[in-house]
Amino acid sequence: MTTAMGAALRRIQLGNALSAFGNGFTVPFLFIYVAQVRDLGSGTAGVVLATFAVAALIVLPVTGRIIDRRGPLPVAIAGTVAAAIGSLGLGLASREPYVIAAAGVLGAGIAVIQPALATMIVWCSTPTTRSRAFATQFFLNNLGLGLGGLLGGLLVDTAHPSSFVRLFAIESVMFLVLGAAIASVRLPRVPKVADAIPTQGPAKGGWRALLADRAMVQLCVLGFVMFFACYGQFESGLSAFAVEVTRISPATLGVALAANTAVIVVAQFVVLKLVERRRRSRVIALVGLIWTVAWVTAGASGLVHGSQAIATAAIISTYALFGLGEAMLSPTVAPLVADLAPGSRIGQYNSAFALVKQLALAVGPAVGGLMAAGGLYGAYIVMLIGCSLGITALALRMGRRLTPAQDNPHRSAATTATALAPAPRVEAEGVESLSGPGPERIPSPAHTHAHAHAPVPAPAQEAVTTAA
Repeated sequence: MTTAMGAALRRIQLGNALSAFGNGFTVPFLFIYVAQVRDLGSGTAGVVLATFAVAALIVLPVTGRIIDRRGPLPVAIAGTVAAAIGSLGLGLASREPYVIAAAGVLGAGIAVIQPALATMIVWCSTPTTRSRAFATQFFLNNLGLGLGGLLGGLLVDTAHPSSFVRLFAIESVMFLVLGAAIASVRLPRVPKVADAIPTQGPAKGGWRALLADRAMVQLCVLGFVMFFACYGQFESGLSAFAVEVTRISPATLGVALAANTAVIVVAQFVVLKLVERRRRSRVIALVGLIWTVAWVTAGASGLVHGSQAIATAAIISTYALFGLGEAMLSPTVAPLVADLAPGSRIGQYNSAFALVKQLALAVGPAVGGLMAAGGLYGAYIVMLIGCSLGITALALRMGRRLTPAQDNPHRSAATTATALAPAPRVEAEGVESLSGPGPERIPSPAHTHAHAHAPVPAPAQEAVTTAA
C-alpha cells in the first residue's frame, strides 16, 4: 500500500469516526424526542424510525451504479450534505409532516454514505490490508457512537426542546466535517480496483450479473440472517425479553448495551490478529456458534427464578457475546464483499449488501416486536437459535464457492510470494561446484523447471500488476 493510499485512508477513517460521534448524540434519544419532546406520540416516532429504512430501500438500488460510474467521492459528499440537512431539519421541525420528511432526507443521506465510504476504503486498500481497514472503521464507529451517546446524555433535557436542537446541530456539523474530510482525499484515478478478484467475467449486466454470482447471492442470504438475528433484535425482541422475562431494569439494559460496545472497543484488534489470517467462511461459521451460545444464555436467563443476579449476568453476557461476534465479522464480511466484486462493480456490490442489511434491520425489529407483543418468548428464542445455527451452515456452504484468494487473502498472498521467489543460488550452481570451473555452465534441472517452465498463477499476475 502506497503512502498516498495510507494518507487517504486515514482521512476517511477520521471523518467517519467524527460522523459516528455526531450520530451518537441523537440515535439513543430519537424516539423520546419525537414522541415526548415534540409531543407527536409514539405512533409518529415509530413512523419516523420506519422512514429511515424506507428511504434507504429507495436510494440504495441506484446508488451502486452511480458510484461505479461517477466514483465514490461525489456520491459520499452528496450523502453528507443530505444527512446534514436532514439532521438539522429534525432538530428544527415541530410538526409531523416536517419531522417525517427530515427523517427521510437523513435516512437517504446515511444510506448513500455507507456504500460510498466502503468503496473508498476498498480503493485505498489491498486484499491483505482490507480486513484491518474495515475493522478499524467498525472500531471507530462504535467508539464514536459510544462517546457521542455518553456526552449527549449529559446535554439532553426533555423539558427543554432547545437541548435537542443542540444535539441535532452537532450531528449536522459532524456530517459536514465528514464531507470536508473526504473531499480532501485523493483517490486513485483509475475508475476500478486493479486487485479486485473478478467472479463472473466482464462487468456487464448490472443486477442480473450480480444475481448470477452464486457466491455473492449466498453471502447476501447469509448477511440477511446475520443482521436479522443480531442487530435487528437489539432494540426490539431482545430488549423486551430482557425486561419482561428476565425482569431486569431499563438501567441494567443500558449496562448490557454498554457491555456490547465495550467488548467491541476492547477486543477488536485482538480479535483481528486471531482471524485475519484464517479462512473467512470458517470465521463466520464460528460467529454463528458464538451467537447460538448467546441466545441459549438469554433463554436460560428467563428460567432462573431464584437469583436475579445470575439472570442479570446472563443477559449482560448475551450482549457481550454478540459484541465478540460483531468484532469477528467486521474484518471478514465487508472485505469479502469487495473481493467478490469485479473491479468495475464494487459500488454496486457494496450497495447490494447495504440493501440486504437495511431489509434485515426493517424486518428484524418488526418480527421481534410482534412476537414480544404476543408473549411468544419461547418460540422467539428457539427461532433465533435456529438462525444462529443457520449462519454456521450457510457460511460453510458459501466457503465451498470461494476461491482461496477470496476466502483467505493472506495465505494466497504468501503462496504467490513463494511462487515468485527465485530459486536458491546454490541450487542453480550445483553442477558447476561439482565439476569445477569451465567455459560452459550447465544449469541444474531444478533451476530450469522453477523459472523457465512453471507458469505464474493468476493471483501472482494480479499482484504484479497492482505493484506496478
